[in-house]
Amino acid sequence: MSDSKGISLRTKRKGRPTIGAPQQISGPVPQTGGVPRSTGGKPSFDAPPPQRPQASGKTSDLVKRRYSTRFNNLPADYDATAPPIPSMPTLPTQFASQNDRRGPSPGRGPGLAVDVKALRDPNLRPDRYIAGLLGNASEQDIDEYQAQLKKMRNRTSVDLQQNVYQNRTQFIKISKEAEKLKGEMRALRNLMSDLKTNTTALRTASSQAPAPSNDFDTGFPSTLSKRDKRSSVADRTAMWNSQLQALWKTVEGSQKFLPALPGRHVVQNAGLWIELDNATWKSRRAMQIILLNDHLLIASRKKRKVEGSSQDQRQAPSKLVADRCWPLLDIEMVDLAGTSESSSSRNKVADAIMIRGVGQESFTYRTEKQDDNDKQILMMNFRKAVEELRKGLRSEMESSNKAKETINYFASRDPGLLKKTELLETLSDIKDMLIEVDGKQQNLRWVESQVDELDIDIALQRFDAAVQRVEKLNALGRSLKSNPVAQDFISFKADERASKLAGLITRELVDTHNELKKTKRNVSWLARLGFEDRAREAYLEARGKTIQKRSRQCIFEGNLRQYIWELSFVYFTIIRNTVSTFQTCFPPLLMSACVKWAKEQVDAFNTILSRQLSSTERDGPVWTECMTQAKDHAKMLSEVGLDFKSLVGRDPSGGSGQNGTGPQGLGLN
Repeated sequence: MSDSKGISLRTKRKGRPTIGAPQQISGPVPQTGGVPRSTGGKPSFDAPPPQRPQASGKTSDLVKRRYSTRFNNLPADYDATAPPIPSMPTLPTQFASQNDRRGPSPGRGPGLAVDVKALRDPNLRPDRYIAGLLGNASEQDIDEYQAQLKKMRNRTSVDLQQNVYQNRTQFIKISKEAEKLKGEMRALRNLMSDLKTNTTALRTASSQAPAPSNDFDTGFPSTLSKRDKRSSVADRTAMWNSQLQALWKTVEGSQKFLPALPGRHVVQNAGLWIELDNATWKSRRAMQIILLNDHLLIASRKKRKVEGSSQDQRQAPSKLVADRCWPLLDIEMVDLAGTSESSSSRNKVADAIMIRGVGQESFTYRTEKQDDNDKQILMMNFRKAVEELRKGLRSEMESSNKAKETINYFASRDPGLLKKTELLETLSDIKDMLIEVDGKQQNLRWVESQVDELDIDIALQRFDAAVQRVEKLNALGRSLKSNPVAQDFISFKADERASKLAGLITRELVDTHNELKKTKRNVSWLARLGFEDRAREAYLEARGKTIQKRSRQCIFEGNLRQYIWELSFVYFTIIRNTVSTFQTCFPPLLMSACVKWAKEQVDAFNTILSRQLSSTERDGPVWTECMTQAKDHAKMLSEVGLDFKSLVGRDPSGGSGQNGTGPQGLGLN
């Protein structure tokens, strides 16, 4: 490089570098120049830095400035071989201060974060926690922390609401399963009770001897076998009726105590008994005890009167006369074999029973056959008959409670059923009734579940889904022609919800009557629900109120022509838009109601026009100009097929604005 070309840091290489063969290194490479390297990881800071060749001129100054900065200046006493500094040990929990556990300070950390675990702690003290957390926080940090808490509260509220909506369906399903399980357990309990009663009866019948024949067997043919006396409904009823007739024939006056009732029959004729005095245990008279399924009859033996001597009277046959009769549930039968105290009285009442009736009355009877087991059989049959009566009463009470529960269930869910007395009385019979829905058998509780879902749709204002559910219930009610009770019930539920839904849709129709798309949708829903007349009346009424509101916003400021122009423009523009929307949303059969409404609005405009022009000269320039403006605006109605030009300016009392006579009509084209 020559001096004439100047000094440059870039040098031109005249030849390519030569790469020698690899050499084996057996020791440290000697440094010939440049920056010294440290040996063994320990640099020598005592040795002076190597001297660089000095250059002169502008380029030398630039190079000095570039290489004058030094990095990683270590101290003179730095030892690279020393071990690293150990980490700081953690402070035990019992010695940690309260301020150290309250979280990072806003001034020292990136910001305050909401600690969910701390907020869920049941032992949290809010005042102490906030004081420790926000003690050193700035106003901006406090506002941010408050905003985070509000977001968490809103998010928790939304999650809770979603969980409630999701779990409600599961809750309804579980309630149905619980109700079904309750009914099955009730049926199982009844079956177990029947099994216990039958098992006890079979065990007793197998252990006891056969019952002795009663006096009423004479009323039956003796050739009847067990097969002929099978317990079918018809044969058993005939047998019971024959027993009662034989009883009435044998025991005089028994028909007065025991009239014929369905299911009444004789259980046992206990034979001859002797009535004892309650104080002395002396015999009083001979009696006969007859046990029925619901009563206990006591008959006394009396001799028949026979004409002749006294010896003939003693040999006269005896007859049975009904003496006492008690319902089984009103008396108590006590065995006196184990109640006597002395041995003498024990012998007298060993085969006696005591019957305690209503009013603290008691009667004692002793069997004539002491060696026979008539008393044990009578006691067993008495207890069995009483148990069957109590079981029947309990079943009737459960049926009555079930009917009341059903009535209360439906009435509590829908208080409107209280007005349907006839339908409410039949709910106990139709609760378990099955109806066919899409080929499947469903009960009325399924209908209630559908009504619950309909109520949810109505509450959330999901009108499209609600209208579809009402249509489904109406179709289901119409399909049950063979079941009028279920049909009335479903129709009542559907009509009540449809009326409530129509009210909400009508309110929305009134609020959005100026939007064509929403108006058409709301009118379609009301027409599907069967409330098309209500939709028509609500829409026209809302449009009429709009005309009144807009016309009152037109203020008269002295210029009559301007005021009449604004007024006529408002009236006829709204009438035109209303008729156009009505033609789009409603069927043509209802168009007459819209024309009638438009005629009424034109009459209202004529009333205002007549009142405003009353102070001007008829056929004058001002009157003529105002009438011309009004009729020009009335021509807008021809766009929707109406021609009311002849009605504009007509006297509200019925006369024409020009000659007082003219054709009358609605102005249809």
